[in-house]
Amino acid sequence: MASNDEQNQLQILRHSAAHVLAAAVLRLFPDAKYDIGPATENGFFYDFDLPRSLTEKDLTAIEAEMQSIIAANEPFERMEVSRATARQKMQALHQSYKCERLDAIPEGEVISLYKTGDFLDLCHGPHVKSTGCIKAFKLLSIAGCYYRGDETRQQLQRIYGTAFASQQDLDQYLQRMEQAKERDHRKLGVKLNLFLIDSLVGQGLILWTPKGTILRKQLQSFLEEELDKQGYDQVITPHIGKLDLFKVSGHYPYYKDSQFHPIWDRECIERAVDQAQSLDEIKERVRDKMDIDGFLLKPMNCPMHVRLYASQKRSYRELPLRLAEFGTVYRWEQSGELGGLTRVRGFTQDDAHIFCREDQVAGELKGCLKLINIIFTTLGMSDYRVRISLRDPASDKYIGDSALWEKSEQALRDAAKQLDKPSTEAIGEAAFYGPKLDFIVRDVLGREWQLGTIQIDYNLPYRFKINYVGSDNQPHVPIMIHRAPFGSMERFCGLLIEHFGGDFPLWLAPEQVRLLPIKDTCIAYADEVYALLKQAKIRCSVDDRAETLNSKIRSAESDKIPYVCIVGEKEQSAHSVSIRSRCQPHSNGTYPIEQLITLLRNEIDQRLLPEAFKGKKA
Repeated sequence: MASNDEQNQLQILRHSAAHVLAAAVLRLFPDAKYDIGPATENGFFYDFDLPRSLTEKDLTAIEAEMQSIIAANEPFERMEVSRATARQKMQALHQSYKCERLDAIPEGEVISLYKTGDFLDLCHGPHVKSTGCIKAFKLLSIAGCYYRGDETRQQLQRIYGTAFASQQDLDQYLQRMEQAKERDHRKLGVKLNLFLIDSLVGQGLILWTPKGTILRKQLQSFLEEELDKQGYDQVITPHIGKLDLFKVSGHYPYYKDSQFHPIWDRECIERAVDQAQSLDEIKERVRDKMDIDGFLLKPMNCPMHVRLYASQKRSYRELPLRLAEFGTVYRWEQSGELGGLTRVRGFTQDDAHIFCREDQVAGELKGCLKLINIIFTTLGMSDYRVRISLRDPASDKYIGDSALWEKSEQALRDAAKQLDKPSTEAIGEAAFYGPKLDFIVRDVLGREWQLGTIQIDYNLPYRFKINYVGSDNQPHVPIMIHRAPFGSMERFCGLLIEHFGGDFPLWLAPEQVRLLPIKDTCIAYADEVYALLKQAKIRCSVDDRAETLNSKIRSAESDKIPYVCIVGEKEQSAHSVSIRSRCQPHSNGTYPIEQLITLLRNEIDQRLLPEAFKGKKA
């Protein structure tokens, strides 16, 4: 994993490459209007308003123009200017998007322009010294996007690219990209029949097939075992709640734009209609009710867990109270941002909320970290880092007392030190009610995924006015810890599909064993073995199709079945099977049925990783 300094230098290099991209586009399309071109986690992009749609051939021409600019070794010249000067220059270039971006810069903030050859951009920087510092880059794709992410605004064209410090690093990245295409969970999910997104059901809403449901339930059972060991109580709450509940919590209106519209009570609407004198008055009355009455598809489980806590009088002796739920929540994601399992509109969180005393916070955080480490290690994801997400004191989006924020932020810093993992701080990334630890996992292809989270919350308990009776017989406000090791079951399953490339560990595989009878005369014996495996709670099937053995083997390999058991007359007479394992190739051979069951149950019960993962970091 790159150091923070190396990562910062790489981000500067990529942002500089984005400027070169824009300069090249302007040379080829002089009437183009340009918006923003930031560095991203794995590269950069730039958004353009162009006279026509771009094609893959255009990317080749743009790359050639970029190479010309890089060869010229043009310097990046920074100019700090007044707001009026910046506007005058952008207007002279007919760059209306830049003028609007200029309006969004707060008063008093330094305004800077960067000049690269003939190209001028409104940009905060920094950049590399000159274009010649960009040694290895590649344009990757073209996509549509809306200006400022607003579907009502102009649609722009986004060009994606990447850049690295060396050609070797770039080549390795492009190779990983090709591997990633083969592992894409959207392709494998369909091929392995794990999940479905149906247009009649709705975008961003996942239908889990029987096989996908097995995968998901195995993950849930795994976590439930660990929850039981740590003393959690599981609860179930509704998918919908009164709007007032989420007003008290702050989720509405803080995240109003990312939630589904409230659902209004029919009687309320009918009264508004009956009392109105005109259509305009009906609209006005209904609009007035929109943010007052009604229900909301829950965007979070936490407010309902708070109400469970508040349902009875609590004593300090009862704490910590750990409430866990696999609760489905709903967010209004824009259609252009949806993607397979990783960005959806309805998803299930492996959510839990711990209500505790202040002297218990450190111990509870330690338990949460232990849980997350067990999960990641078991699934071959031991290569992860921690992001300590803090509030931005200059922002007004955060609720609560500054002293409590400082206390909770320090508690998370102290907790992060307990892990032998890299950690960084991110100002402005906290939730509106509290700071958090975000866990960034690196998969087998070196890609990073933000998964689990732990949050300390002093604010929701105050907003809901909950308390417990302390040892002094006085009321005290509990501290609330939010934690979700998987984060989202959908996103986590998407990661697992790509992480394992569909070759799941035996305990997770929807179908663990496939029996292949060589002849029709061996089908009865295969059925006998099938019954014994099912009795041992091993998920299996019999391929009794009138196909050749090689055809059946190829089918099992395509379906990524962990164990294929060949059943012929020789095996039948010896009451055995010949196995071929994708997970543990060293186990290949002929086994008596009882020994096979012992072998499989041991691998399942210990949740062993595939042999390819042994001795590896994820």
